[in-house]
Amino acid sequence: MLRSFERASSRTVIFGAAIMSAVGMTLTGCGGSDGGAGGDTDTAPAATDGAESSVKLHTVPEGESIDLAYVTNGIDPFWTIAAAGVKAAANDLDVNAEVLMPPKGVVDQKRMMENALARGIDGMAISPIDAANQVAFINQAAKVTNVITQDSDAPDANRLCFIGMDNYKAGREAGKLIKEVIPDGGKVMIFVGRLEQLNAQQRRQGVIDELIDAPMQDGNNLNVSPPSTPIKGDKYEIISTLTDNFDYAKAKSNAEDAMSANPDLACMVGLFAYNIPNCLQAVEGAGKLNQIKMVSFDEADDTLAAIAAGTVHGTVSQQPFEYGYQSIRILKGLAQGDASVLPEGGTLEVPVVLVRKANVEEFTAKLAELKALGA
Repeated sequence: MLRSFERASSRTVIFGAAIMSAVGMTLTGCGGSDGGAGGDTDTAPAATDGAESSVKLHTVPEGESIDLAYVTNGIDPFWTIAAAGVKAAANDLDVNAEVLMPPKGVVDQKRMMENALARGIDGMAISPIDAANQVAFINQAAKVTNVITQDSDAPDANRLCFIGMDNYKAGREAGKLIKEVIPDGGKVMIFVGRLEQLNAQQRRQGVIDELIDAPMQDGNNLNVSPPSTPIKGDKYEIISTLTDNFDYAKAKSNAEDAMSANPDLACMVGLFAYNIPNCLQAVEGAGKLNQIKMVSFDEADDTLAAIAAGTVHGTVSQQPFEYGYQSIRILKGLAQGDASVLPEGGTLEVPVVLVRKANVEEFTAKLAELKALGA
């Protein structure tokens, strides 16, 4: 399942964000632990899907501390597990690592990144909220520090690599779980926080393509189905995709509305960690537990408990601890001028784990061990 790592010396990880300085700051002269640009060393290929280019690594003078930032796309139990991986790596590798969790979307994320850059951060791992519209900003940041993406990619930006699962393939795995739990077919509703994120688009399309038995697609060059138009296959009908913008109350009300509008709804699938826990509340309130089947992503405590109880069929785990740990490992190497830490092809693919009732107890125990590493 999830790998374990050798332990090394301990350092403190700071959680949260600094006070906003100037949202419109100029991103020049930042980077390096002393607020300067630091040294430049080996030239590494920029992991973009466009024209070939290269960027110089931003390095930290020998003997100075390495200060890194891990930027999420919101606040969620998923990110708490990733933060444990960040802290474990910071302890093992003797670096300072700050976890920034924007509560209010892309504006908050940009502000937090600007503040980190203004403090002279030596590397940054981000999960872009709106990749298509954040390319210019990510490219600005990449001029002054080492930038990688994790969880959700921005393949057109000058990030040095991406760490995460293949979200399209993971969506197809979720589709297979749906086929297991409603083998005779039926109506399916998809729930997700936001569709601006590339990973959400990829997961959603993977679910749809699996259910309608469509050919495999390239996850970075998707033909995307419209979110509000019903999609019918031979056995399954995807009614719609409902978004909630990380609003848990909205996530629950979306599930209630879906049941009210579709009395014959067969299955709910949640693409973000909190979606199915909120769907569970709505389904239980409607007295339809076990009647409406559920498939999830990630490893929220309520989801794992529901899998053990049999009220959720299964979940696709991304192994978020790995996202945090591997991000810090790679960023430290880059700050030391070591381009060899970059994965071949620009992507470090973290394999998914499918959790069903048969393996949920073992998975939950292992997850508790990993969370303890970040305590």
